[in-house]
Amino acid sequence: MIDTFGRKINYLRISVTERCNLRCRYCMPEEGICKKTHEEMLTEDELISCVRAAVSLGMTKFRLTGGEPLVKRNLLSICKRITEIPGVEELCLTTNATLLPDTAEDLVRAGVSRVNISLDTLDPRKYGWITRRGSLREALDGIDAALHAGFAKVKLNAVLIGGFNDDEIPALADLTRKWPVDMRFIEMMPMAGNTEFGPEAYIPYTRVLEALPELVPVSNKSASGLAGSLPGGMPEQNGVAKLYRLPGALGNVGLISPVNAHFCRTCSRLRLTADGKLKPCLHSEAEYPVKGLDEEEIKKQFAAAIYGKPEWHGNLSVTERSHALRRMNQIGG
Repeated sequence: MIDTFGRKINYLRISVTERCNLRCRYCMPEEGICKKTHEEMLTEDELISCVRAAVSLGMTKFRLTGGEPLVKRNLLSICKRITEIPGVEELCLTTNATLLPDTAEDLVRAGVSRVNISLDTLDPRKYGWITRRGSLREALDGIDAALHAGFAKVKLNAVLIGGFNDDEIPALADLTRKWPVDMRFIEMMPMAGNTEFGPEAYIPYTRVLEALPELVPVSNKSASGLAGSLPGGMPEQNGVAKLYRLPGALGNVGLISPVNAHFCRTCSRLRLTADGKLKPCLHSEAEYPVKGLDEEEIKKQFAAAIYGKPEWHGNLSVTERSHALRRMNQIGG
């Protein structure tokens, strides 16, 4: 479907759970979540009905997120059923990787083609601090498992946090020389409940360009055959990441700038929360419930969410916070 601003909406991010085995400081509280009852969450059958409804409206790409999707007991069944739906062209997954050693090959067999892995630091002490309970060794073992499992693409995501990991930009980017991965730096977003970081933590994507002057923009013409640029010299490309490459690297360095150079004009996605709410925009408080509806009713809610998608998310900063009334783990990373 095409929304009211001419954007083709073909991508659905599905949160399969609000739960996680880590407690990343920008994502969820230290005490974890207030667990909802089973009856409040989407069932597997309801989730599959949502995917079928989405496909009927022209959606082709799907990503499973959380919380941490790998803590979901029936995740492999969900993956297999989604990829069996005619019209689904791609199923991807976002994870913290700590559980991938036991699941990576099964995910590939279930039809997951791409995996994004959160990796904010290469310092074991700092990794323990930002995740509150995680082990860097377990995350690195998960990355190794992903690289050997046969995924079509592995991407690493680091949330840029001033005073925490901005000194590690060169080391993180250098992973693209070591492994055939994309290393993507994402501006931290001022989400609900994310108040422990001060103004100095919210640094722009340009900090990466300053730290890596040897980066070369990757040429990638858009579907229309036109190449352009965004503010700050960022190359305009398909997808949310603007791609660069280090000399001799096996993969790209991506910059994702939802705050300082937003990509709302090309946004092609909706989000579905684990408790059955469609969100037309990550930063909007608008939600369209689908739990308990039949497939035709779900299709109507999808259409309403697409037509209700705002032109952009509005200004975001440490003082102008996201209008979403949920933490990141409650929306889907």
